[in-house]
Amino acid sequence: MASYQPQTDHEKRKQISIRGIAPVENVVEFKKAFNRHLHYTIVKDRNVATPRDYYLSLAHTVRDYLVGRWIRTQQHYYEKDPKRVYYLSLEFYMGRTLSNTMVNLGIQSACDEALYQIGLDIEELEEIEEDAGLGNGGLGRLAACFLDSMATLGLAAYGYGIRYDYGIFAQRIEDGWQVEEPDEWLRYGNPWEKARPEYVLPVNFYGRTEDTDTGVKWVDTQVVFAMPYDSPIPGYGNNTVNTMRLWSAKAPNSFNLHFFNNGEYINAVCDRNQAENISRVLYPNDNFFSGKELRLKQEYFLVASTLQDILRRFKSSKFGSRDPVRRSFESFPDKVAIQLNDTHPSMAIPELLRIFVDIEGLPWDKAWDITVKTFAYTNHTVLPEALERWPVSMLERILPRHLQIIYLINHNFLQEVRAKYPGDSGKLRRMSIVEEDGEKKINMAFLSIIGSHAVNGVAALHSEIIKKETFHDFYEMFPERFQNKTNGITPRRWLLLCNPGLSDIIAEKIGEGWVTDLYKLRDLKKYAEDENFLRNIIKVKQENKMKLAEYIQEHYKIKVNTSSIFDIQVKRIHEYKRQLLNCFHIITLYNRLKRDPNQAFVPRTIMIGGKAAPGYHMAKLIIKLINSVAKVVNNDPIIGDRLKVVYLENYRVSLAEKIIPAADLSEQISTAGTEASGTGNMKFMLNGALTIGTLDGANVEMREEMGDENIFIFGMKVDEVEELKRSGYNPRHYYDTNPDLHLVLEQLNSGFFSPDKPGLFRDLYNSVMGPDRFCLLKDYEDYIRCQDEVSKVFKNPLKWAKMCVLNIASSGKFSSDRTISEYAKDIWGVEPNDIKLPPPHEGLDTMDSKPPQKK
Repeated sequence: MASYQPQTDHEKRKQISIRGIAPVENVVEFKKAFNRHLHYTIVKDRNVATPRDYYLSLAHTVRDYLVGRWIRTQQHYYEKDPKRVYYLSLEFYMGRTLSNTMVNLGIQSACDEALYQIGLDIEELEEIEEDAGLGNGGLGRLAACFLDSMATLGLAAYGYGIRYDYGIFAQRIEDGWQVEEPDEWLRYGNPWEKARPEYVLPVNFYGRTEDTDTGVKWVDTQVVFAMPYDSPIPGYGNNTVNTMRLWSAKAPNSFNLHFFNNGEYINAVCDRNQAENISRVLYPNDNFFSGKELRLKQEYFLVASTLQDILRRFKSSKFGSRDPVRRSFESFPDKVAIQLNDTHPSMAIPELLRIFVDIEGLPWDKAWDITVKTFAYTNHTVLPEALERWPVSMLERILPRHLQIIYLINHNFLQEVRAKYPGDSGKLRRMSIVEEDGEKKINMAFLSIIGSHAVNGVAALHSEIIKKETFHDFYEMFPERFQNKTNGITPRRWLLLCNPGLSDIIAEKIGEGWVTDLYKLRDLKKYAEDENFLRNIIKVKQENKMKLAEYIQEHYKIKVNTSSIFDIQVKRIHEYKRQLLNCFHIITLYNRLKRDPNQAFVPRTIMIGGKAAPGYHMAKLIIKLINSVAKVVNNDPIIGDRLKVVYLENYRVSLAEKIIPAADLSEQISTAGTEASGTGNMKFMLNGALTIGTLDGANVEMREEMGDENIFIFGMKVDEVEELKRSGYNPRHYYDTNPDLHLVLEQLNSGFFSPDKPGLFRDLYNSVMGPDRFCLLKDYEDYIRCQDEVSKVFKNPLKWAKMCVLNIASSGKFSSDRTISEYAKDIWGVEPNDIKLPPPHEGLDTMDSKPPQKK
């Protein structure tokens, strides 16, 4: 197996069946367009062109294929006036655009062949593109997958977010510590976006409220302008191109000449900087709520600009009219659906009410009815520290009118509660949007539930937890509002694009229909006993492992054994995700090998990657520990290549596309009841990695799909965690009774891995030996047992490959196409369709005029 040499040349890529052979005329056209962009818009002399020049020429050429379809799609929506879906998210973790666009437009083979004939390597050019890292992790990447699926399903959908100047920070590991550096993703510009200055909108802050004869007015405000930048979102193979609109903050007066003339040069630009700071940087975590003024401004900036845009489009979009023709808002919920991706955009609820009541003159009851029918809310976490609670004092200063509206919402709601549960003062206190304990705060999750007609969790287990525990009182009051929508991932990026070898052998067996209907992967189950097919699976996996090994050798100077288990855990670094438990396993394996170097041992390469929030001390200490352990393990001659540890620096979407296809084992080991869903687990499953995990998040549904025998499950279930906490969790019991764990903890506490600073990791030791709410020591023994079972199964390559095939074949449920179809039908009131718009060179009258076909 280890001697297999992957074929990575152009001829090998041409043979990939699912991309087909590019027609000659397409290649010729593409070469002409590429050269035109290179010579007339990038550089005059090809001899001085840099690799980035070639990348920009390629990007502009591909963009040309998009633009006509993009315009045609928007014309189609304008003329047909369908119900529009608006997905509001403070994060969109898009990654790279070029490859995904070529795949969805079906032009990848033509681009590849044309560049080869010119003498360029498309893979090298793809590597030049900067990741659009406008997200922290799962929440932002989910939003990106959803946009892809909404376009592929033909929905008239728009993503709205913020165009941060700096995305999630670039992570550098220095002496084992995380060092944060700015992510200057716009350093060289962004060829995929289009500025739309004609749609600049004002956003107000501060000021005061004033009672007038015509109602309450918000006056004396400070204005910031929102400049939209549009990016195309192509669907797969249907010529539909939707829009993601990101807002950038611009100052109303970019330069104060009075200050400048008086010599106050700093003050001359101070106002501009303060205003534009709103879209300067993405907040670097999504699982700790930090009540920062700038964060509140970002959230309101997003919703205020977006709602103005939505209302403009609603008023003018009717049977092709260009002027505002809708004066009544009766049909608003029939034409507009707004999905709140977590509570970050929840200020949209009081903002829409403010617009309806204060500006449009609607009576409160009518405005409230329309608002509730329009909004839906997705909850992403049950961790208390992640739930947003804004101080009343801050809202009173920055958004005084909105605080009044929230108070009125709360008053009316508590009247309903009092009528339904007379005499239950405890319920009134628990359900109030305004929390009175200590500093007065507004609970944004409660506001989102009350102001929405649908509330959903993102995995079956998570949805049950929010009904039974997190929002139990609200579930009792509004049981019809609560739903589950298990997360999904787009198979275009997470299989077709990132793992072409596997895509190819799947297509050879069952055809290409799975790209838009992932349930068709079920047809692979009949090949689970086919030895030739299993060996092809092994071969592709080995090729991907060798590619990743080359990357690791080049970037980390670590030589890894490609016959070893590639054991991978990549996600944000957080105590609940338990990277520390993984590290304890590494130390346990190291101790075993040191005790008996001659034992039979299945080699492992353990890779951990992810970013810690800059202010999260424990997470950063975990990164330091992993790197300190790696330094000891990787340089021990007794260990050799049987055990290697790699910390994957600066984990991001483009790196995930290299890592996930090469994984043998995926670590999903959070404490049961803490992970809402997870989508990394789905990506690994789809690419033929086996999972070791707890029954948490979507792992539960993954096991249901693939069967107990095809996943490695360990640890406590949710009810067992709760019972343990009720009865009293005593970590010292496990320390005293398990010799392997005892040794690991002593090494941690004594400075074995930090001899220069013996007390460096004492905080980690104290965290697991104290009242650890993530119960790490309790699950340790079962985790080690389960890892030993992994090693045992890996020694039988055909059995392992069969389990991989059954994982792939069972992953159909976890397509974002399925998730979005459920949102569309159950929440938004729209139907996905398989209408294919004609390409730009054909007239719209060539399109089938029949109604959308239901999927």
